[in-house]
Amino acid sequence: MAETRVRRQVQVLPSDDGSVRLPADIADLLGGEVEIEVGPGRLVTLQPTASAASAPQAAVRPVPPVGAAVLEVRNLSVMYGTFKAVDDVSFQVARGEIFGLLGPNGAGKTSTLSAIEGLLKPRRGSVVLDGFDVQHDPIEAKARMGVQLQATSFQSQLTIRQIVRLYAGLYGVVISDAEIDAQLEAIGLAGEVVKPFKHLSGGQQQRLSLFIAVIHEPALLLLDEPTAGLDPQARRQLWGRIEDIRKKGGSILLTTHSMEEAQAVCDRVAIIDHGKLLTAETPLDLIAKHKNDPRVRAVAHGDVTLEDVFIGLTGSEVRD
Repeated sequence: MAETRVRRQVQVLPSDDGSVRLPADIADLLGGEVEIEVGPGRLVTLQPTASAASAPQAAVRPVPPVGAAVLEVRNLSVMYGTFKAVDDVSFQVARGEIFGLLGPNGAGKTSTLSAIEGLLKPRRGSVVLDGFDVQHDPIEAKARMGVQLQATSFQSQLTIRQIVRLYAGLYGVVISDAEIDAQLEAIGLAGEVVKPFKHLSGGQQQRLSLFIAVIHEPALLLLDEPTAGLDPQARRQLWGRIEDIRKKGGSILLTTHSMEEAQAVCDRVAIIDHGKLLTAETPLDLIAKHKNDPRVRAVAHGDVTLEDVFIGLTGSEVRD
């Protein structure tokens, strides 16, 4: 019988030294030695040197290239009846980037986040997270995101350790009590592991909520007003935690009404108003671009800040 050569395309695991590691089960799947052919872009093709006619097919996704966008929002439109809450919005969040989505109340931020989270179906457009379409592959996409809301209500009677164990189990994360204690110590909650959630301060609750949101090491962390209501010390501490997550390879999309926070934390910010994306640039580039805009100069007091630009572009009226 003639030898049959079967080609497989599999996900590869890049190493720091530039070499390629393969999942441990691939050799067993293919059988025998393999030839490795690096294809253009992002695929590695494995071809067995031995007969593999009966080997099962492996359906896995390609690995996005380093530096590629972890989130792509493409021509997103969201409707509530005849009201268009989000109007043809497109933007990307790069890997390792902290991206701020800014806008007045009712501008379309929450609807955009809800579409990204897969909580509502857009009228038009798509959201692709880590290579998966949120509408077409919701389980895969949601497994790759973490979400921290402005206010998170865990089971009030459960202790911190019990809450961590519960959500680790839901995500399929195996973690020992010693590991829980060590990680909670790193975020300043070591002495609170047996305290019920309802007895934690607001800052402690936010730290725990952020810990739970990233316990499964998501590709993208969504933060909705993460520091609202926190005192300056707790806010700065949370900024530090966000930066630590980025340093470990995480990507963050956050909404905030604090222009100070956006300017201090975000690599880039997008301003949305009346459902339309007005701009998406670094805070410093936004300030430089609009510092001489008459609308901005009219509201500035001294040197132009990101808040001056925001108000100049979106107006001074109070939104409900």
